[in-house]
Amino acid sequence: MNITQPFEEIRFNNLGVRVATTEAEIIAAQALRYRVFYEEMGARADAGTIASGLDSDEYDAVADHLLVVDHDRGEGPESVVGTYRLIRREAAQRIGRFYSEDEYDITRILEYKDGILELGRSCTDVAYRTRGTLQLLWRGIAAYVFNHKIGLMFGCASLPGVDLGANAALLTYLAQHHQAPPHLCPRAIETRYVPMNRLPPGSYDAKAALMALPPLIKGYLRLGGFVGDGAVLDQPFNTTDVAIVVMTEQITDKYYKHYERKSGWEGQDRAG
Repeated sequence: MNITQPFEEIRFNNLGVRVATTEAEIIAAQALRYRVFYEEMGARADAGTIASGLDSDEYDAVADHLLVVDHDRGEGPESVVGTYRLIRREAAQRIGRFYSEDEYDITRILEYKDGILELGRSCTDVAYRTRGTLQLLWRGIAAYVFNHKIGLMFGCASLPGVDLGANAALLTYLAQHHQAPPHLCPRAIETRYVPMNRLPPGSYDAKAALMALPPLIKGYLRLGGFVGDGAVLDQPFNTTDVAIVVMTEQITDKYYKHYERKSGWEGQDRAG
């Protein structure tokens, strides 16, 4: 397991955000992912996954695991109530690829000269799905980005289900209003490519589509994020995936300024 601690825990009342420091905490994050993805969202698990009660794969061994912990629940693995998997370029090179490459051609992202970070496997316990928890996760990501000089973040985000009719307005809104510029735009691999621009402009309620997006995707958009070209149906996980690209220089000041005040690092080059 990859275990590092690039920044001090950021606290908000009883909650904190930091990177996992023990294998037991990483296992707790995998158990949380299993409960959310398989038991709650209906992903299809193989026999080994069911037996372990963990959502795990080869990428976990090279990733950093961002955790939200509730100190009222204890100081060990039992405190883990939220998680985000973070994979830097150097970590992906140990495996030979990023997780996103199973669904998208990310050649243009790989050509980006500064630090890159893949975000994925984000989830929180049902009792902690609040704006405050999401903001805490983003503060943790901002701190991580500062320490590792990340210039670009990317990954796959999901719409619930694989019904293209049900998700038509959401996919169309994303394609028509938030597609990445050509020099950074991931494209779904040809064998899995699903067109996102499914409805004519003006034929759907764009504001309603924006409001109906999952909170995580709306969070990326608030940070100036873009989507790639084409969606991918992930049948085992019962989701419709879109590629996300976020330039860290676009992250709102409230996250960076918060961390700068805590660390005293005003003026540092975030991406260099």
